[in-house]
Amino acid sequence: MSFFKKLKEKFTSTTDQATEKFKSGLTKTRDNFSNKVNDLVARYRKIDEDFFEELEEILIGADVGFEIVMELIEQLKFEVKRRNTKDPAEVQDIITEKLVEIYQAGEDTPNEVNIQENDLTVILFVGVNGVGKTTTIGKLAHKYKSEGKKVLLAAGDTFRAGAIDQLEVWGERTGVEVIKQGEGSDPAAVMYDAVRAAKSRNVDILLCDTAGRLQNKVNLMNELEKVKRVIEREIPGAPHEVLIVLDATTGQNAMVQAKTFKEATNVSGIVLTKLDGTAKGGIVLAIRKELDIPVKFVGLGEKMDDLQPFDAEKYVYGLFSGLQMEEEEAE
Repeated sequence: MSFFKKLKEKFTSTTDQATEKFKSGLTKTRDNFSNKVNDLVARYRKIDEDFFEELEEILIGADVGFEIVMELIEQLKFEVKRRNTKDPAEVQDIITEKLVEIYQAGEDTPNEVNIQENDLTVILFVGVNGVGKTTTIGKLAHKYKSEGKKVLLAAGDTFRAGAIDQLEVWGERTGVEVIKQGEGSDPAAVMYDAVRAAKSRNVDILLCDTAGRLQNKVNLMNELEKVKRVIEREIPGAPHEVLIVLDATTGQNAMVQAKTFKEATNVSGIVLTKLDGTAKGGIVLAIRKELDIPVKFVGLGEKMDDLQPFDAEKYVYGLFSGLQMEEEEAE
C-alpha cells in the first residue's frame, strides 16, 4: 500500500475533527501547490530532468524553502531510481512520504506542549505586533479551560496602546481572569504579580503576553531576560514553554522575526497563525527545518477551536487530500 493511501486510510477511518480542520484550513495552499503538481504529472509521460526542474519551481513557489526543496528533489531522484518508478503520477506519493520524513527528521523535541502535571505551567508568548499573539493566547485559554484546567492570563505587553484591553476582551470572552497593571508599567512587575496570583489560586496554566516590539534588539533581549528571570525566581524551571507566534501570510518575513526572537530568548516552540489565509503553507516546513524549532500549533481559521496542535501527517494529508479524492471520484 502506498504511503498516501496509508495516511488516507488512517484519517478517513475516523471522523477526526482536527483532520477536517487541516483539510479545510489548507485549501489555499492545496489549490496552489497540489493542483500544480497534478498538472505537472498530467503533462509529463516520463520522469526526466525537466520534470524535476518544474517540480522544484512549484515547491519554491509554495514557500517550502530553498534548502528543503534541494534536499527533497535529491531524495526524490534517489527514490525514483531505487524504486524504478516510471510513471510521474507515482512521484506524488513519494513527495508526501518525504515531506513527513523531512519535517520529522532529527526531531528530538516533541510537538506536545510541556504541561506540568499537577503543578503550575507557565507559557510565555513572544512575537511582533500584528501576528495574532493576543488572539492565540485567548484561543489557548479557551482550549485549556475546555479541558478542565484553571487558567490565568498575564498582560505583560504594557508598551502597545490597547494591548491590555485586547487581552481583557479575550479574558471576558473565555471567562478567564487577567492580571494587569497600567499601560507603560514594568512587564516584569506584571509577571511577578501574575505568578504570585497563579500560585495562591492553584492555577494550572498561566499564559503570559509580552511586548511585540521595543526600540531595538538589545532592548528586546533585556526585557525578555528580565521577565524570564522574575518567573524563574518564583518557579524554578519556568517558563516551561516560550512560544513565538508567527503570521504564515508573511512568508519569509516570519523567518526573519523568528531568528531575531531566537537570538533574544530561548524559544521552545512556534505557533503559526493564519495558515488558512495563505497559498504558501510550505512555510511550515521551511521554518521547522531552518530554525530547528518544532511547530506546536497552527491557526486554521477564525473560530475559537481553529487553533490546532500541529501534526506533520495531518498537514501533509491536508495538502494532498482534496486532490487525491477528486481523482478517485473521477475514476
